[in-house]
Parts: sequence; C-alpha cells; structure tokens
Amino acid sequence: MFALLKELVLIQSGSDNKRGVDKVAQRLESAVRDLPMTLEVVEQQMAGNHLLLRSKACAAAESQALMVGHMDTVFPKDTDFNWYREDEYHAYGPGVADMKGGLVAGVFALKALGRVGLLDRLPLTCVFNSDEEIGSRTSIELIQSEASQSAFAFVLEAGGLSGGIVTGRKGNLIIELMVEGKAGHAAFAGPDKASAILEMAHKIIAFEALNDFGRGITVNVGKIEGGIGANTVSDLASAQIDLRYTGPQDLKDIEKKVFGITESTQTPGTMSRMDVLSGRPPMEKSAAARRLFEIVKKVAEQSGDTVTDEFRHGVSDANFIADLGIPVLDGLGPVGGNDHSRNEFMVKESLLKRTTLLANALPACWEAYGPHRND
Repeated sequence: MFALLKELVLIQSGSDNKRGVDKVAQRLESAVRDLPMTLEVVEQQMAGNHLLLRSKACAAAESQALMVGHMDTVFPKDTDFNWYREDEYHAYGPGVADMKGGLVAGVFALKALGRVGLLDRLPLTCVFNSDEEIGSRTSIELIQSEASQSAFAFVLEAGGLSGGIVTGRKGNLIIELMVEGKAGHAAFAGPDKASAILEMAHKIIAFEALNDFGRGITVNVGKIEGGIGANTVSDLASAQIDLRYTGPQDLKDIEKKVFGITESTQTPGTMSRMDVLSGRPPMEKSAAARRLFEIVKKVAEQSGDTVTDEFRHGVSDANFIADLGIPVLDGLGPVGGNDHSRNEFMVKESLLKRTTLLANALPACWEAYGPHRND
C-alpha cells in the first residue's frame, strides 16, 4: 500500500497537468486490472481523463453503490514540492492526504472485496475524476449520472484528525470580478481619473464586509491583478473571490449583495462585470446520511476503531451527490491534514484502518440501502 502511495505522490498531477493526471489514471488502472471489474477511460481533451470502474455485479443490478475519488492536486506542475518522505508516524508529500491516500485505500478495499468474491455480488461503481480541485467542471455530469443510479455513495477525501467522517459541508461559489476603467499617464491624472484599481479597492473592501461568521458565511478575495506600472492609470483590474455558506437562503442573500456590489460604482468612468467560475451546493445534513453514518460507525467499532461525524467547511464532490438527495458520506480516506500546503501529511496507521473500514462498510451499507434481493 505504501509503495503505491509513494508512486502516486511522486506523479505530479496538478489539475492543469493533463499528462500527469492521465499517468495517475493509468497507474490506478493497472492496479485493479486483475479484479472482476470493467474499466472505462473517459477521455478529455484539455483536462485529465476520468476513470470509471464497475464490478461484475453491476450488469444485472437495479441500483449500485458508488465510490468517488479525485486524482488531481492543487499544486502546479512546475512546483518544487515534488517529494515523498515518511517518519515513524506520518507520510508527507503533495496530495498524500488530498487525496492520493484515499485512492490507495479505495484500490486496496477493492482488492479485498475481490479476493473474497464480493465484487461478484456487490454492484459497485468507482469514479476517479481528474478535476475536483478546480470545481469538477468536466466531471460533474459523470458523477451525478452515476449518483442518480446509486443507493448511497462514499467519497474518499481525507478523514478528520479526530476520526471524523463528513456528514455535512458548506456550499461555495467562486467568482471573478472584472473592472474596466480608462488608461492614462499618472503624471496627468486628475481627480476624475477612471482607475480600475481604485474601483477594485472599493469593491474588495465591500466584499470582505460580507463576512458573517455567526451565520457561517465567509468571503475571501484571494487573487487580484491589474495595472502595468506605477506611472500608469490602470484600465483593467480583476479579482477572484471565494464565498462559502451553509444553506440555500444564505446563497440567495449573498448573490443579492454580490450583484449589488458589482453594479454599484464608486469611481466615475469605470464599469464592472462578474463571472461565476465554479460552485458547489451545500451538503446539508440529512436523516438518510445519518443512518448511513451509524452503519459505518458500527462497522468501525467491530474492528476496534472509532469514528465521529464531522461538518466540514471545505467542499468536495460529495456536495454534488448530496444535491441529488442521495445519501453520501465523505472523509472516508486516511486521516491527514495541512492539505493544500507544503506541510501536507497523512497519519500512516490510518491507511490500513480506513481501507479495512471501506472494505467492510461497503457490503454492510449495501445490505441496508440496496434494493430487496432474493439471494
């Protein structure tokens, strides 16, 4: 398991690196080739290819179980964070927790199920997608299509440090704001200068003022660009903004305020427009997901492990599945932390524990959630 983990981590697979993501898909394909599963490569022109696996039992099944994991990381292909190392307790490297550890756990859970013959009876589909870190733009349709045919779903993001399995998540919206002004020489600028940067500064402050931590609403202006030099009046400026919320009404309130900020003008001679880059609906807690969690919790206890339910502020592909009303749990991968940073780590002992949990929980949850069968 750790040999495969190291191999996957050392394949640079940032979302923009199609060649690297495709290499991860090829390695996963070879790892499960001896199992009684069909494999389909869903080719993409620009993004990495997606990998679709189906157990033998899917052919005659009315419904299925679904497992989802992503192969891309947030780190660009020219990063120098390109190493893997271990100490006594932790493994370190780009994507080791988010989520190549989850991919390894998923693969070896499949191997365990295959070894005892359960893949012949358990209709299980796996989607390994290439673009989760940039909004799953090319894989949303695939994931939701498979989810709509599923009794329940597991997503392999990293488990929480206290044994957390995710039963709810915030929703998010990522927008790009463009401000257009009039270019000029700084030496001749007067009080009427139509600086795109000046207008953007007003809007940044207005956006940051939307933070309402008591309601779970967070807004962050994470990237800004504009201007060509100190001695010029900028005619263009842009900003990328991340908005997170907990419920549908919060989204409506945020959207109204965002449109208001975009349409208002503090600097005469400038104009603004907004584009939505990506977004995910909230993964709201549900009774069905709670029931699913209780089954997984019982399975963990039978193996001497402890898991807890967790509400997570980040988003994942579980949000898209929950939006269809399908019971879904997330954070079923190995325990880890500091993801999206050079300090990313995975707790080594959790890799086998979470693999064992997956292998045991999939058939247990199918017995509870799958359609009635005579066998």
